[in-house]
Amino acid sequence: MRLVMVLAAALAVAMSSGTVYAKMVMQTFPVLAGAGAHDVYPAPDGTVWFTAQSAGKLGHLDPRTGKSDLIALGPGAAPHGVIVGPDGAAWVTEGGQNAIARVDPATHGVKLFPFPKERRNANLNTAVFDGQGVIWFTGQTGIYGRLDPKSGTMAVFDAPRGTGPYGIATTPGGQVFFASLAGNYLGQIDLETGGVTVLEPPVPRQGARRVWSDSRGALWITGWNSGDLFRYDTKTKGWGRRHLPGDRPQPYAVYVDNADAVWVSDWGANAILRFDPQTERFESFPLPDNYASVRQLAGRKGKVWGAESAADKLFMINSE
Repeated sequence: MRLVMVLAAALAVAMSSGTVYAKMVMQTFPVLAGAGAHDVYPAPDGTVWFTAQSAGKLGHLDPRTGKSDLIALGPGAAPHGVIVGPDGAAWVTEGGQNAIARVDPATHGVKLFPFPKERRNANLNTAVFDGQGVIWFTGQTGIYGRLDPKSGTMAVFDAPRGTGPYGIATTPGGQVFFASLAGNYLGQIDLETGGVTVLEPPVPRQGARRVWSDSRGALWITGWNSGDLFRYDTKTKGWGRRHLPGDRPQPYAVYVDNADAVWVSDWGANAILRFDPQTERFESFPLPDNYASVRQLAGRKGKVWGAESAADKLFMINSE
């Protein structure tokens, strides 16, 4: 596939504190038309995994060549999230088969960990590993749970307030939190009991969607309904709030890079925003395609990755 380089010229962003000028160089990587690329996750070897939700497969991109492959996950597959585990494998929340899937990075062999029969149609969303090698996951029908990859033991719990569990994150200290889009809260999971403490953001009905931890263990959460970027300090238990620039911001994905800069996809502006916690300023980087629909961000040192779901492309931003 042809690798496309998109150069964005200097962009002035009007803000309450003044004007910020930023330059961005973005590389885009076309994938199979109709793939419906949803979540992305870069692997240690420089390749990138992505869920081709519409195609019902897991994608694997080599940015050096621009070539991508699709891996079949099984009949009726509809993968949502993908992460790379401590074992180097790709772990997928596979909603179509109501299972967690492990994909071997060398053989591309697929192993399914199916949900209990009484937990059908969980509408699986996102997963994360804790510090003990256990994978935790969310389902929008109102569940969250854990899977021990070594034993294959799975436990599924009912979420507070029913439907809504969406993004999930682990802090450097091993705590696990999830965001509930319909429930409008941040949930802290007790890793021993599986219970949840509901943490209320400072804006009601904010639509907490995605969550990511910075290096200090603070959580950054997008408010899909309110247009806010929230910060929850796990040490002081305090909240911070920054409203995104623009008339009708809709923050969806969030990712915190190795320098603790916070990256957000804003559907309202069709752009990727970079928030500097030190200066408390946003920089806006426009996306190359109209209505790109960036649903998730991830990265490794110096690089931020995402998917333009509506344009069948992955993209990479040099963040250094």
